[in-house]
Amino acid sequence: MTVYSYYTPHAFSDRGDRGVGLWLLFTAFMVFAMAVIGAITRLTESGLSIMEWAPVTGILPPLGQAEWERLFELYKTIPEYQFVNQGMELSEFKEIFWWEWVHRLWGRLIGVVFALPLAYFALRGRIDRERLPHLLFLLFLGGLQGAIGWYMVASGFAERDDVSQYRLALHLGMALFIYAYTLWLAFGYLRPLPEPSFEGQRLKILLLLFALLIAVTLLSGALVAGLNAGFFYNSFPLMGDRLAPPEYAELEPFFLNFFENLAAVQFNHRLLASVTLLGALGLFLASRPADIAPAARAGFTLLGLAAILQFGLGVATLLLVVPVWLGALHQAGALLLLTATVWTLYNLRSEA
Repeated sequence: MTVYSYYTPHAFSDRGDRGVGLWLLFTAFMVFAMAVIGAITRLTESGLSIMEWAPVTGILPPLGQAEWERLFELYKTIPEYQFVNQGMELSEFKEIFWWEWVHRLWGRLIGVVFALPLAYFALRGRIDRERLPHLLFLLFLGGLQGAIGWYMVASGFAERDDVSQYRLALHLGMALFIYAYTLWLAFGYLRPLPEPSFEGQRLKILLLLFALLIAVTLLSGALVAGLNAGFFYNSFPLMGDRLAPPEYAELEPFFLNFFENLAAVQFNHRLLASVTLLGALGLFLASRPADIAPAARAGFTLLGLAAILQFGLGVATLLLVVPVWLGALHQAGALLLLTATVWTLYNLRSEA
């Protein structure tokens, strides 16, 4: 009897259930869409338009003129209206309100789409005991993500005219973790025993390091979004007439520049994105001569292509001064790159 490491694809039993796998894959797709909707909500500055936390009754939009006016009056009390949107008309408020409402509604729908089938599959005995704790943990993470979302929004109600970039990074980071975790579990049901990759162990270590690099790069992108740093230095590859901006170290103490200096945050994201692109292409080249499964080989190809696409989207987003549609595509590109990474990692099974 072969004993497998917890971190290999079949740490779980080799039992597959296509129905459960497709449900998890659909849930992952909904999380993907949620992240893109969240990007649009951020880019349209819509996130502070709903100032009430109503998990149940909030599913209904305003049903009359009086309710619209009440919500608009609430919005007028926060700094974003007073310092950024002073004089906004009710019709303009409705435009930003709908994006935030759709964002919250989609989150609720993910909860329903995940929780109800989970109960059904569990009661029918179609979820084995090894995986059930993981699925329950995902359910918990989904609820926690809703609370983190409100924690993020609440940061813009009093002293700031925008949400905290730190809380935005936390919210996005949790979304990406939930997405990757859901994908991994879906693959476990749809492909319970990937083909062995006899020379995959070295590549797996490199790919795990690359996954860490992606995480840092994506979180640095959240800081860019949180500070609106993409509207600063809209040129590439130089920032103005220099490679690095002259304002890079203007904050004291120095470490604050990594998190609160617009020029430094954007430069760091550019640098990390460039290293990520080179890392993806390096992994692609390293995988060519290796004795690995066809699915893993295809994964490294997709990884390289996704990195090229994402880098191009990032540069275009910067040069065009962050149009909403392109910023949303850039967010989708990040998720595609993460998808390719999870898929490749899952298929790098070294045991025969």
